[in-house]
Amino acid sequence: MKKGLAKGVQSYVCKRCGRRFRASRRTKTQSHSRELWRDYVFRKQTVKQLVVSCVVDRRLVRRALNTYESPQKIHHPRFIHLVVDATYFGERNEGKSWCVVVARDPARQENLLWSFETTETTSVYTWIRETLETLGYTILSVTGDGFSGIKSAFGGIPYQMCHVHMERLVTRKTTKNPQTEAGRVLLALARSLHTTDSHTFHRRLAQYIEHYRDFLNEKTTHLLTGEWSYSHEDLRGGLHRLLRHERHLFTFEDNQNIPKTTNSLEGHFRHTKKLLHIHHGASKLRAQKILQTILLASTTAPNKKRLDEVL
Repeated sequence: MKKGLAKGVQSYVCKRCGRRFRASRRTKTQSHSRELWRDYVFRKQTVKQLVVSCVVDRRLVRRALNTYESPQKIHHPRFIHLVVDATYFGERNEGKSWCVVVARDPARQENLLWSFETTETTSVYTWIRETLETLGYTILSVTGDGFSGIKSAFGGIPYQMCHVHMERLVTRKTTKNPQTEAGRVLLALARSLHTTDSHTFHRRLAQYIEHYRDFLNEKTTHLLTGEWSYSHEDLRGGLHRLLRHERHLFTFEDNQNIPKTTNSLEGHFRHTKKLLHIHHGASKLRAQKILQTILLASTTAPNKKRLDEVL
């Protein structure tokens, strides 16, 4: 037993940080909890790896991770062009899914506000708007994925439909390899969003409808029931999706600072899920705690200055 320690209390030295601590509740500092949480989240260390590297009991590591609490988000109100989106976790087809809805400033690559929800709703986007405006932000525009609740919640604010999501919505109806000429032309039209202007796109869309009108209106009569349906329902569905969002596809032409896509959040979500997958056995509560730290950092690879701010 080390001199100066009470009987039965062992002293440990963390191999990584060199900090000495004891297996006693009163000696585990918040500082060491932060270091363990940093390694757990950003250095991709599992509990098992932390136990080995720090030479401590698994219970002590788990306790330190459980007791760690993230600091509050520090806001710097300003004029912003907002990007909003949600990403899901869990099995959606089994009713066990949940999501995080995030509002991000792509210009500074900073997550401003987020909320863990069962599903995205108009009310959560309304809460985002009201909270940001209460904090002092001025929302100049919003870029989203076409979810109707976004337009409702941010009514009166210029709305930009994400070009990537628009292409995906059309592709779901045409497939990536359309079997008809009309399908191939419609897919090409959707893909041209990234490189064309509003005048050209609207003209091409009108020409498409005129040229393929008869084909799109073809009907099939079902022999058994005598009822009819459109022969190319999916293709019509893809066209209707374009028409539904047409007036919001080129909002960015009024202000070049408006993002045309939600790519800033899409990429952030992709990296975040890769990081979270390392702890795929974590409970929902632990997963949300990990996400809270990553979203607070606004990146999965924060530098030392950012780490000091979010831990």
